[in-house]
Amino acid sequence: MLPFRLYEGVDQWVPPLISERKRHLDRRRNPFFQHADAEYFLARRGDRVVGRISAQVDARFNEIHENDWGQFGFFECEDDPEVASALIDAASGWLRERRRDHVVGPMDFSLNHECGLLVDGFELRPQILENWHHPYYAGLLEGAGLEKAMDLYKWRLMVDDRTKVLPIIFEMADKLGPEHGITIRGMRRRDMQREISRFMDIYNAAWEKNWGFVPLTETEVRHYAKELKPILDENWAMVAENREGEAVGVALTLPDYNQVLKGLNGRLLPMGWLKALRERKKIDKVRVFALGVKPEYQHTGVAAGLYERHFDMAATTPQDGGEMGWILESNVAMNRGMEAMGGTIVKTYRIYGRDL
Repeated sequence: MLPFRLYEGVDQWVPPLISERKRHLDRRRNPFFQHADAEYFLARRGDRVVGRISAQVDARFNEIHENDWGQFGFFECEDDPEVASALIDAASGWLRERRRDHVVGPMDFSLNHECGLLVDGFELRPQILENWHHPYYAGLLEGAGLEKAMDLYKWRLMVDDRTKVLPIIFEMADKLGPEHGITIRGMRRRDMQREISRFMDIYNAAWEKNWGFVPLTETEVRHYAKELKPILDENWAMVAENREGEAVGVALTLPDYNQVLKGLNGRLLPMGWLKALRERKKIDKVRVFALGVKPEYQHTGVAAGLYERHFDMAATTPQDGGEMGWILESNVAMNRGMEAMGGTIVKTYRIYGRDL
């Protein structure tokens, strides 16, 4: 509950659902803990909680990236360098005891979850599945000896305006069917478990070489399907298939339910659910949660076809645009793609690190 006090009165902050945060932190219910371990720390002055942090070791991360790194996450702190240093030291000490030689974060718990510290774009509210942080947090982490490891960009795309898009995008999209036999359809809500499984297969294949990425396990895929189904909109969930019906590309774009959560103060009960049902009709933005193409099909223009379908959806739904995010600063191809789509970077999240 610490963030509810630290961000009280801040218009940009969106209170998370308390019940969801409890499930996420629960070692028995979150499948992340089938391959990872974590400890949670609170900093206190007397009876007052003044900061928090997690430390975690992800065996799959270490195996895939062939390192002995650990992570920290869930960092929240009063504007007090002494408290911040104590929190980082506590997390670092726990990781050293487990023979980790480097720490990166914040990750809540990995790049598959909320991650990065907001360092630019403070005037904007966060979208669904992302955080907002006080501007002073960066100074606290840097004062505790952490340095930039990687930036994550969020691009804004107003997909109701095709004139900003380079013509090559639509030219490539037009060739998908005639030249490559690839069609794009919406995900089927009645078959959502299988659809999410298809999505995650491509997600894992498309992102496997990205910095810090850890493929999701089958159990995590099923968990994600259950968590995302209530907020999924079939208009914005897309699958690209070849002639044989094989999924070769996907886009999972979510209505920005943070526009609803903003008014619930973290609780659906007793009447929050009724307000959520009423307010969801007013959601006018989306977040492209992930868009990916199997490596062997990345030359065919599948991504362009998925981009074009987003424009088609904007013409028939209440949502006229949103944000694409996040994209690693090192992912040159995707960042150039966003430029070609007429996008602009509106937020930057930063992953920090230091040797232990």
